[in-house]
Amino acid sequence: MASALESTLRRDIIAGLLEPGSKLRVRELGERYDVGAIPLREALSRLSASGFVVAIDQKGFRVAEVSLDELEDITQTRQDIERLAITRAIRRRDARWEGELLAAHHLLQRLPVYDPADPNRLNPEWEIAHNRFHETLIAGCQSPWLTQFATMLRDQTARYRHLSATAPHGHDRSVADEHEAIVEAVLSHDVELAGSLLADHFGTTARLVAEALRAASEKYI
Repeated sequence: MASALESTLRRDIIAGLLEPGSKLRVRELGERYDVGAIPLREALSRLSASGFVVAIDQKGFRVAEVSLDELEDITQTRQDIERLAITRAIRRRDARWEGELLAAHHLLQRLPVYDPADPNRLNPEWEIAHNRFHETLIAGCQSPWLTQFATMLRDQTARYRHLSATAPHGHDRSVADEHEAIVEAVLSHDVELAGSLLADHFGTTARLVAEALRAASEKYI
């Protein structure tokens, strides 16, 4: 129960349905998700350990804030971690990993980035495929620790990526072209180019999110 609830709460925090800084009252959440207080508190404690929720002494929980400083820290750390991971993946490459990467990329390219029903919202199906693509991209590094750190940072980045959908120039970006270039560099076994393109990919997202944060500074910062 607690694990499923943790996943649901994380998803809603990432999507912004539970807004940054908002208080998480156990009674209200229990009614919203139709669960009891015990599994809810356990799920919130787990999310606190992973940085999505902040525990307030004797006062319950709130959704973790978003900030430009944290965005910069997450982005730079993710760039460092995933450049190392993709370098190892390319050097340890095999046909199976390359095939899985091509399949993940093919699925991602077939999906629209934005929700057809709401152009200011990322397409949930694209989000799933996008996550799978980035998982596959570094899976070949064959390092459980690198993969674990990358997953933690990717999850935190997802909170911010949703904000990029509302950035003034968010829709001008061709994410598909960025992914295509990364895959081509990987399949060409160009370690330096692949790492550079991946770092730039994360950096572009960060710049767009920073625009959105500044535009909504009264709400988020």
